[in-house]
Amino acid sequence: MNKILYKPFSIAFSVAGGVAAGVVFKQIWKRLSGEDEAPQATSREYGWGEVLAAAALQGAIFAVVKAAIDRGGAAGVRRLTGDWPD
Repeated sequence: MNKILYKPFSIAFSVAGGVAAGVVFKQIWKRLSGEDEAPQATSREYGWGEVLAAAALQGAIFAVVKAAIDRGGAAGVRRLTGDWPD
């Protein structure tokens, strides 16, 4: 039963995590590159290295934020219910 109740919260946390990860990535990119926006894959102004570095950094940030939010949500459910939401 806890798994069913946990699912809507998990989805909401994932959405919030995606938004948070986007904000974190944008700030880190701005500090590293001095530019407001990261290069898009189809941007002519950037080379392969810059585009792939931006994508790798963005992927790493999203993965870490998602894992942290998922883990925190599961730990919160365990504290509230005593059961880990598998």
